[in-house]
Amino acid sequence: MPSFDIVSEVDKTEVKNAIDQTNKEVGTRFDFKGSDARVEQAEMVLTIYADNDFQLSQVQDILNTKLSKRGVDMRCLDVSDKIEKVSGNKIKRACTVKVGIETELAKKIVKLIKDSKIKVQASIQADTVRVSGKNRDDLQQCIAFVKKTITDFPLQYQNFRD
Repeated sequence: MPSFDIVSEVDKTEVKNAIDQTNKEVGTRFDFKGSDARVEQAEMVLTIYADNDFQLSQVQDILNTKLSKRGVDMRCLDVSDKIEKVSGNKIKRACTVKVGIETELAKKIVKLIKDSKIKVQASIQADTVRVSGKNRDDLQQCIAFVKKTITDFPLQYQNFRD
């Protein structure tokens, strides 16, 4: 019985490379001279440090540009609205890289597939959604349907088996 998985993954190496490029550019730019602006990574949590709000937004823009050039979808970044004071006049902001499909989104995907009347079965397996059906055409129709309806979160379609 043919099947495929709906997943949401981010290449960790590309994220690390984008952070390295961002730090390198911030270190060489004249408007950041003498400042403590940088991006640090702890697993999938990125912390952006700067001296003021303007520099913080500049570092965020550089990071976004580097991530998009490396093929990392910007919809997987969850940028915190909260700006914390560190010491003196320094500030920081946390950004989380979302990996995997959250339970609520997985339930929404399964419900959409069932309501679409396409002859496939969808089931939640950890942080992926497995879709199986009797023929390949139904699965391809299901992929097109999910791509069209879920636009606010980056999804990949993997592990296609006949």
